[in-house]
Amino acid sequence: MKRDLAMAFSRVTEGAALAGYKWLGRGDKNAADGAAVEVMRALLNKTEISGEIVIGEGEIDDAPMLYIGENVGIGGDAVDIAVDPIEGTRMTAMGQSNALAVLAAGEKGSFLKAPDMYMEKLVVGPGAKGVIDLDKPLAENLTNVAEALGKTLDTLTVITLAKPRHDDVIAEMQKMGVRVFAVPDGDVAASILTCMPDSEVDVMYCVGGAPEGVVSAAVIRALDGDMHGRLLPRHEVKGDTEENRAHGEQELERCKEMGVTAGIVLRMEDMARSDNVVFSATGITKGELLEGITRQGNIATTETLLIRGRCRTIRRIKSIHYLERKDDEVRDIIL
Repeated sequence: MKRDLAMAFSRVTEGAALAGYKWLGRGDKNAADGAAVEVMRALLNKTEISGEIVIGEGEIDDAPMLYIGENVGIGGDAVDIAVDPIEGTRMTAMGQSNALAVLAAGEKGSFLKAPDMYMEKLVVGPGAKGVIDLDKPLAENLTNVAEALGKTLDTLTVITLAKPRHDDVIAEMQKMGVRVFAVPDGDVAASILTCMPDSEVDVMYCVGGAPEGVVSAAVIRALDGDMHGRLLPRHEVKGDTEENRAHGEQELERCKEMGVTAGIVLRMEDMARSDNVVFSATGITKGELLEGITRQGNIATTETLLIRGRCRTIRRIKSIHYLERKDDEVRDIIL
């Protein structure tokens, strides 16, 4: 994969973020996601790649999506792409922090192909690489991570999602003395924080979306961290109702079609199979990882995190955009 593609992918997430930002605070998460998808697709289709979307986002919450198997690009390097046009559609719609536009790209065969379903995730930074095991109780994992980092449990920090499904887990961790940060959404950003030198986050644990899990695996591998995941059908996460079970059975059937097994531990190398990956995330709203977009009239400023896995280069890119100068198919969506 050519080095200059990294900058091309950063422009894709910048465009998606600008499109989502137009809907900031307007209460319509699907409109925000739809705009980001449309721009991301348009920009990918102008990029010199022979790309395939191998994991997309949208089916869980009935949002628009770049669909699995969709071909993008004008020809060039064969590239697999995992996308989350807006990680945090609800946060964008409600004007809350930590919303991002996210993309990971790698050589053909780099990423796990899986349905858009739920995934249990456990992520740590380089200092605890090799000590996690999602088949073991969370308490045992946290004890092992603390030991690897030379910490006591009361100095360990875990980040998770503030969802009702995590209430018992949060209570268990706090009872152990662990410090817990619970954020509304955004487990890709939360995962990355475990690997950033200036972050106090040691562990990320949650049940969230599989697309975010694969994207996270790509960037965590690039940053020399570690991650385990486990695909879960809807009825095991949202409650065993007739509707959820029917949806879950469809997810399990799609897993069979795609050659992946739900309910077993997926190691980081199962989800991200190559170091030759590019990760790009552009902030929509301000968060712990990135600044959000600021806009005065038709001039907007973005901040993007761009990571190349092979050389482990991390760049933060500040860009100023004159929106009326954007290409036609993008300008009409972001203005």
